[in-house]
Amino acid sequence: MRIINGKYKSRRITAPNNLPVRPTTDMAKEGLFNVINNEFHFDTLVVLDLFSGTGNISYEFSSRGAKSVTSIDNNHHCIRFIKNTASELGFEQMNVLKSDVKKYVDTSASTFRLIFADPPYDMEGQEDLFKTIMQGNLLEDRGWLIIEHDAHHSFENLPGFKQQRRYGSVNFTILEKQS
Repeated sequence: MRIINGKYKSRRITAPNNLPVRPTTDMAKEGLFNVINNEFHFDTLVVLDLFSGTGNISYEFSSRGAKSVTSIDNNHHCIRFIKNTASELGFEQMNVLKSDVKKYVDTSASTFRLIFADPPYDMEGQEDLFKTIMQGNLLEDRGWLIIEHDAHHSFENLPGFKQQRRYGSVNFTILEKQS
């Protein structure tokens, strides 16, 4: 995987083979970040990356100068890799936490302008998790929840549906929280 743009543009990052992850492809990430870049100023963006895996998305936001990036995953190998990589790259705005995503969503008092979620494609209860995010206080008004998913899932019926984008086999659904 590589960082597409920002301070570390074109920097390659190699994750260990033992991580149980499916990193977002460079093509999909580039397309998604073009959409985000047209809507937000990165230097004021407070981001939550759920199911962070390798930290691929968190590094991209950090490289582009996001104000704050919180990365959540429940796998200690993933967390250790993300922490080490963030430290190596000097991403002081990254906060990396080992936590169950559902528990974090239910208990966090923080608010975010943009939430990115890349759950396992076969995870049960995804729709309920995303409804909780959209109806709670975790996401700011007019903030975005971006869900990465395969073609077998559709989130068009969730509150705040804005658009769906497809890049190869990767799909992104963007939801916007209404005030």
